[in-house]
Amino acid sequence: MKKILDVKNLRINFNTYAGTVYAVRDVSFHLNSGETLAIVGESGCGKTVTSKGILKLLPKYITDIPSGTIEFEGKNLVQASEREMNSIRGGKISMIFQDPMTSLNPTMKIGEQIMESLIKHKKISKGEARKEAISMLKMVNIPEAEKRMDSYAHEFSGGMRQRAMIAIALACNPKILIADEPTTALDVTIQAQIMDLMKNLQRDMNTGIILVTHDLGVVAGVADRIQVMYAGEIVETGDTKTIFKNPRHPYTRALMKSIPSIDSENKSELYAIKGTPPDLIAPPKGCGFAYRCDYSMKICMEVPPESFSVEEGHICKCWLEHEKCKGGSPWKS
Repeated sequence: MKKILDVKNLRINFNTYAGTVYAVRDVSFHLNSGETLAIVGESGCGKTVTSKGILKLLPKYITDIPSGTIEFEGKNLVQASEREMNSIRGGKISMIFQDPMTSLNPTMKIGEQIMESLIKHKKISKGEARKEAISMLKMVNIPEAEKRMDSYAHEFSGGMRQRAMIAIALACNPKILIADEPTTALDVTIQAQIMDLMKNLQRDMNTGIILVTHDLGVVAGVADRIQVMYAGEIVETGDTKTIFKNPRHPYTRALMKSIPSIDSENKSELYAIKGTPPDLIAPPKGCGFAYRCDYSMKICMEVPPESFSVEEGHICKCWLEHEKCKGGSPWKS
């Protein structure tokens, strides 16, 4: 598959009154055409900051990107001007935000919001834009599309608002779609419908998708590859089947244990990871997960772990994978 996005050694800081927050710390990943890459982790781990950083949608007055590159179509987006980014946002890279109710413009009709993107990026007339907007609403399975063009966001249900957001995001047939928690606050039936819809549209348009979520259960049947993020770093990455079958980082395994299962015979309380994520104003010297990990060693507290190759395409950032680790990873085969 063709690589369409390549992020290397990205660092994003926030300069706040309390000090510098090191929100994203040396993150590297890539996205292939027609692929779904899931970025998974707890709230506050840096997932949304990373995804918004790609489109430079973070507040300029406090954001600092001291190092790293975001390569897209031969251009480093970190150095791109606002004018260049305006031609990319919505046209070549689109984003579905967490809460459609706060992301959609309450004063504009849904149809106008879809048409706005089409007119700006495709340079077509209002009449042509309206026809394409109706077609997009039909594509995302909104009934009575012609009538719904003149509805406002508050007249849509939660699931329909999310569909409208997808229609806006995909209107210009972007090469990359960033979906930031697209199923948050939706019931499980609507969640499944939204994920199936995104997968079908991806197949038809060959769009690369970056799926940002805290729920490993959501990505199981959707993502091609998974990257687990913690404390601003990627701690494990691999294809979906490998991550679910052979998770190696203690944090990944803890996330797996916290997924509810109807097949479970154990009716005890659902597993919860002890402790809280570290304060990224003063990041830990060693592994960010060390103080919450049941298998941490002295080196984990003092030295940042290296990235170890578990198998082809499966990388884990944990000292337990080091060949000289005496105890060894407790789940090594």
